[in-house]
Amino acid sequence: MSTAQDAKPFPPVERQLIVFDFDWSLADQDSDRWVLEVLAPKLRKKMKDLKKDVQWTDLVAMTLKDLHELGGTREQIEEALRIMPFHPAMVRGVSALKSRGKTSFFCLSNANIIYITTILKSKGLDNLFDEIVTNPAEWDESGLLKLRRRIDPSGPQHKCKVGCSPNMCKGDELEAFLERHRPDFDRVIYVGDGSNDFCPVLRLRKQDVVFCRRYRGLHNLIEPYEKEGRLQPRVEYWTGAWEVEALLDQL
Repeated sequence: MSTAQDAKPFPPVERQLIVFDFDWSLADQDSDRWVLEVLAPKLRKKMKDLKKDVQWTDLVAMTLKDLHELGGTREQIEEALRIMPFHPAMVRGVSALKSRGKTSFFCLSNANIIYITTILKSKGLDNLFDEIVTNPAEWDESGLLKLRRRIDPSGPQHKCKVGCSPNMCKGDELEAFLERHRPDFDRVIYVGDGSNDFCPVLRLRKQDVVFCRRYRGLHNLIEPYEKEGRLQPRVEYWTGAWEVEALLDQL
């Protein structure tokens, strides 16, 4: 098991893709929970209590309606997002890698497009990603943030059995992105932390790399696979964004 400090050099490539999960991977918090923690702790508690009974995106949408009814405004939500923890080392790392060229950036997240783009803009990263795949959301005239699942619950659902959420199979979404952007990338780097990042990791090749955040769901799932030699991509573990910056600098 290697770390950012002792990582072996990455071989040079002509064309690479870096895929970022958003919450706890690119950003240093969970955006869905953070907004409620800042603006309405009682609703945050309600969200926690209902987590096992209501699909997560539906639950966030429901809670946003509750927040709106309590007087929560668009301006308050946007300000909460702007102050959400986001490590300067991560901003430096991705900005430097982007400036060097040869790398495409793809965001694959179960958050929502308004949260992600608002936070990215506040960090000067508006143009970081070539594509963002996440849950759709938009503001209505009253200031309500209307959120819905990426996959309509009344329509066909994904068939993944690895453990992806009912709303999105990240493995399927990654493969669809790769199909849209052929020819194949020489290397894919996946930066993730949660259990729903495991499915796309299992679809990576030997020349690919995972930057796995320690002590979270993805770490717990990867470790036994890695020890048993059942995981194809190289794995680099990290705890803080400064370690990711060090890894990005080597790409």
